[in-house]
Amino acid sequence: MSLNATLIERDLNVLWHPCTQMKDHEWLPLVPIKRGEGVWLEDFDGKRYLDAVSSWWVNLFGHNNPRISARVKAQLDQLEHVILGGFSHEPIIELSERLVAITPPGLNRCFYTDNGSAAIEATLKMSFHYWLNSGQTQKTKFITLANSYHGETLGALAVGDVSLYKSTYGPLLMEAITVPGADTFHMEPGEDEIAYAERMFAPMELALAQHAHQACAVIVEPLIQCAAGMRMYHPRYLQLLREACDRHNVHLIADEIAVGFGRTGTLFACEQAGITPDFMCLSKGLTGGYLPLAGVMTHDKIYQAFYDDYEKLNAFLHSHSYTGNPLACSAALATLDIFASDDIIEKNQALSAHMARATAHLQDHPHVGQIRHRGMVLAIEMVEDKATRKPFPWQQRRGLRVYQHALSQGALLRPLGNVVYFMPPYVIEPEQIDFLARVATDGIHLATQD
Repeated sequence: MSLNATLIERDLNVLWHPCTQMKDHEWLPLVPIKRGEGVWLEDFDGKRYLDAVSSWWVNLFGHNNPRISARVKAQLDQLEHVILGGFSHEPIIELSERLVAITPPGLNRCFYTDNGSAAIEATLKMSFHYWLNSGQTQKTKFITLANSYHGETLGALAVGDVSLYKSTYGPLLMEAITVPGADTFHMEPGEDEIAYAERMFAPMELALAQHAHQACAVIVEPLIQCAAGMRMYHPRYLQLLREACDRHNVHLIADEIAVGFGRTGTLFACEQAGITPDFMCLSKGLTGGYLPLAGVMTHDKIYQAFYDDYEKLNAFLHSHSYTGNPLACSAALATLDIFASDDIIEKNQALSAHMARATAHLQDHPHVGQIRHRGMVLAIEMVEDKATRKPFPWQQRRGLRVYQHALSQGALLRPLGNVVYFMPPYVIEPEQIDFLARVATDGIHLATQD
């Protein structure tokens, strides 16, 4: 028995994997990984896989990046962790200073959690608590977009709208106000993206007019609804949303957990709309894919609503044991160093254009309904009927066929339902993009054959 096979057997005896129907592994082999380098992952039998999904969207500068590894190793010899209640350390202070400097103007306070879902939970509580401290006790609701996704914990699920993850737990969740979004998949033929964003903002305007008195905040994933299948919308929607939230006295929460740190073509997606949200949630790429860390950025008006004498009991008491871990902060600092010194955003423009060229031929595929592309994210949606964009029945698991084909060819493509997407590390080379395009093309052809 190979070492791969041995590890798979041991794994299945004890592990319960995330986002997985474990019974699938009776016929769909696990892939144990021994090491990583750059865009490549290598199993224990020596087979390599190009990581086209950045290991769940977290890896920015490749596996085993020497600069990030060195920074983490140096920190490990000095301080591995310390309580952040009443104590502090240099990496978190420097990281906070640098995040304040690079995020949209006005976001000058940093609150840390362990992961993206926890950042969303903290932000929902912080928004509600702000209004409570301000005497507006009627504000208890959140407004969210259809097909949105913000995490797996109960509060994050409540403000999401992907039924695959949410519907089971419905009885446990608070009720959110959900309005249609503006993703371009539903545009009329020939319709302008800006005009479509303006037309589709009408339901949000109506929801704010009707519910502003009870709404704490609107929460959105700026520009790309990732878990919904990389559905994308125009920055004009965010401009209209910022203005409307100000007018109706409702917070705007930007969930940049997946789309931040260069994924959309700018360092943060909100930059493309020229807006500053009241809260910005960050995670995933924050540490370059090394260690769990998440942050909530906000402004002084929010902060001051909690700044009071202890006896008033207005403090924000949300906490996590590993909040602001020094090792994770060091990985984040090294990640920001690479952005600062290597012109990453500019270099990514060439890679982004190459992804578009390499997949352009799929526009004519009889079972491709749309190719969506923004920055370093490209998505190809498979459909049963191209003219009507009728989806394949989900039970057919067409995307899984692409996944299996890609693994056989040495690529990690993990479709979202019927959506094949590329979200690779930024160290990918043009010829590696061409390889992924060939694998995806062949996989889509195989998956859409009856």
